[in-house]
Amino acid sequence: MSATSPDPTTSGDGESGLNVADLPGGARAAIEAVLMVIDQPATATELAAGLNLTVDAVEKLLAELQREYNGYTVNAPDTDVASDAGHKSSPRGFELRNIAGGWRIYSRTEFADVVGGFVLEGQTARLTQAALETLAVIAYRQPVSRARVSAIRGVNVDSVVRTLMQRGLIEDSGTDPESGAILYRTTSYFLERMGIGSVAELPQLSPHLPGLEGIDEFYDAGRM
Repeated sequence: MSATSPDPTTSGDGESGLNVADLPGGARAAIEAVLMVIDQPATATELAAGLNLTVDAVEKLLAELQREYNGYTVNAPDTDVASDAGHKSSPRGFELRNIAGGWRIYSRTEFADVVGGFVLEGQTARLTQAALETLAVIAYRQPVSRARVSAIRGVNVDSVVRTLMQRGLIEDSGTDPESGAILYRTTSYFLERMGIGSVAELPQLSPHLPGLEGIDEFYDAGRM
């Protein structure tokens, strides 16, 4: 290999002039530094573009970091292919999750009570029961209009919908082709807060609602 051969971990475009290999800890540490400060999940593609790395290299490094935080350490620091082989150590108080289509560092759920004592003290920004119920209807029926949500809940939800939009939990999803009503759906921020990758991962409600097997047909029949 010649002295000018490109680093296989870099994208090779050379436009940004950034070479994370020259930083302390190299590309691995650079990804870790970014993950510590982002306020929403970042995809491997976004990380690769920002750090002038290839997507494959970023995905391998993310997998290595995820295992390390879970308590696995690889035998060799320069392992090219991520694997579960290695020595087991104590897991960290934080973990790397792939949620809502992107990667971000979170505190472990086991420490929720401990962390909550620090970050929730004095805050009163929790959603009301009405907001939670409205959000649940939108999550399971999306895209859905306010009129339909109101019919399902039996109350006017205009103010609650505005609150959910202000919180970034739901968003406009276009209009109903028949009625022209605005339709709403959940956002990627909602997925992030729920700790899931897509709405398909929401728990199924039917096992907990005996006798309501025909509820979809009831609402879809236009009896509202």
